[in-house]
Amino acid sequence: MLPRRHHELPPTAGLPLQLADLRPGAPTLAVDLAAQLGTPPLQLECSGTASLLIALITLRELHPQRRRIVVPAYTCPLVAIAVQQAGLELQLCDLRTGHSDMDPAALRAACDERTLAIMPTHLAGRVADVDDALAVANNVGAHVIEDAAQALGARHRGISVGMAGDIGFFSLAAGKGLSIYEGGLLLARDPALQERLARTAACIVPRSFGRESQRSIELLGYAALYRPRGLRLAYGNPLRRALRHGDPVGAVGDDFPLTIPLQRVGRWRQAVGAHAAARLPAFLDQLSTQAQRRLPRLRQIGGVEVLDDPADAQGTWPFLLLLLPNQQRRDAALAELWQAGLGVSRLFIHALPGYDYLKNIVPAQDVPNARDFAARSLSISNSPWLDDNDFETICRTLESVLA
Repeated sequence: MLPRRHHELPPTAGLPLQLADLRPGAPTLAVDLAAQLGTPPLQLECSGTASLLIALITLRELHPQRRRIVVPAYTCPLVAIAVQQAGLELQLCDLRTGHSDMDPAALRAACDERTLAIMPTHLAGRVADVDDALAVANNVGAHVIEDAAQALGARHRGISVGMAGDIGFFSLAAGKGLSIYEGGLLLARDPALQERLARTAACIVPRSFGRESQRSIELLGYAALYRPRGLRLAYGNPLRRALRHGDPVGAVGDDFPLTIPLQRVGRWRQAVGAHAAARLPAFLDQLSTQAQRRLPRLRQIGGVEVLDDPADAQGTWPFLLLLLPNQQRRDAALAELWQAGLGVSRLFIHALPGYDYLKNIVPAQDVPNARDFAARSLSISNSPWLDDNDFETICRTLESVLA
């Protein structure tokens, strides 16, 4: 194992908050980001998962005879929890071999007249194949919800992700490109559907002074600690403690409550996000430039596959997602790098059927490609705090493991 550093790098490249961001101001976050992205009006919610829940409830009311939500078998456990909370049925779709997209044949087999929505996922900022999901959805009369939680700012054919499907949503959680500690953005291409989403939120999302006060305090803590020095306390020490106890799910934060909290986002957090959003385009450009400079080095390492975008897409780069030849080599790399403070981590520990705490929510389905993806993948932070020397240390460690 590499020696532990005094500083801790984050596993994802979040936009650091500045002291000036914390001043009061106009709550224009959703309006400002819609103008940046070139989207219809964005609906601000308390999390990306809350945005998804509102979308699912809205579609359920539009089509009560349809119950099934088709999702990639390797995705965030919160997706399964949202489907359960919306009173709908989860249908897993296996991945393409060695890729994060849903397998086209498996997707067609999973969809029929009972399908309410298909959820292509822009995992790790990489732009997913939404066209195939649209083709299948049109054939069976279903909707498409784009999960762009990890891809705020990504574009496909010059247009923001989230715009090709019927509904799209983004996350503003801690460590994302832009964060108000917890937040989400929801959009629909059709104004009538956007109006229904807003009505659903007005009916089910309460005001909560207590919860919003807690989130505001957490946002202050995030602003103070999302730095290489503070992250050792807030992220590195809990990570190593969970790994010592043999709990990789806890180490990456995959152990979520089974109920999604709902609340309205207060004016101050909206203002903080609006101040920070002015720096977001330049920050995303910086991350893209850094990723494009580093990807060739990773591709030189025999046995490393790096996920990238289609030729007509420009994803975001919160981290670099890699596949190693097998689980043994991946685990050997993590044994050297995961606790070294260099921002090397895992995304989701299991394919959805692998989480014990989701046994009553996720069907026991055979999804070999998704399980293989979980077993062979690791992530490398694309934070600007990861300098070239540290990146080279990671590359040389991978070369040693894969030799």
